[in-house]
Amino acid sequence: MDYQARYITEDIKLSSYEDKFFKSDIMFDHHMLVWFLSGETKIVQADATYYFKKGDIFLIPRNQLATIINYPKDGQPHKTVVMHLSVEKLKDFYAGKDIPSAPLRFPKIYSFSNHPLLESCLASLIPYFDMKDLPADLAAIKIAEAISILRTLNKEIDQVLANFEEPGKLNLVDYMERNFMFNLPMEKFGYLTGRSLTTFKRDFKKAFSTTPQRWLTQKRLELAYYQLTEKKKKPLDVCYEVGFENLSHFSFAFKKQFGLAPSQLTEHR
Repeated sequence: MDYQARYITEDIKLSSYEDKFFKSDIMFDHHMLVWFLSGETKIVQADATYYFKKGDIFLIPRNQLATIINYPKDGQPHKTVVMHLSVEKLKDFYAGKDIPSAPLRFPKIYSFSNHPLLESCLASLIPYFDMKDLPADLAAIKIAEAISILRTLNKEIDQVLANFEEPGKLNLVDYMERNFMFNLPMEKFGYLTGRSLTTFKRDFKKAFSTTPQRWLTQKRLELAYYQLTEKKKKPLDVCYEVGFENLSHFSFAFKKQFGLAPSQLTEHR
């Protein structure tokens, strides 16, 4: 993967992927505001799939699980301006403001495509990526500007950005049934369900009578079979959307489970 990134600060970067595609399963530690300069992205979450292209602007709330697949387009690399809205920066911004105390439990991805105010804010960052001597408070000013614009565009956004709570203890069965397709370390699953790693493994064994890895593999294979046979998806797309890291591993595990490789299954349609 030919990846390049240029930073104004650690919170604001210009990101570029040159390869055919790049896939990652991510838990977002910060809210991320993203503006597409070129390329395409598919974001797969438990209950929705999003597609973004050149000119699109979107906000991904923190502590969300997603599979991200980045593609070049029309001979151009996948290139974005990314602004991290960290809890620290947001606490500074919201200090002293009266915000409703009803955070959204499952915040969605918010799209602000082609909005002139937001696009102007993010476009103004481009010249700074080539400069060495930058104003010390530049990032704070631009982040505050972006937050102010987001609040103007969506009145519900304060319930997302001003929510500084850490994940509480959730129903483990419900959460894992909803999010098993995301390939994350067990520590992350533990954190997102409000548990230490030790407690997560103990509660998992009690709930499912098996290890997390065995259960996850089985669930991903069952979903893959459904997507191949019922949704008529391609093996490569299914591989990444259900949580496998590469096609060869997926094909091996699938054939071991069902007796046919994914490609052989699709040939029988």
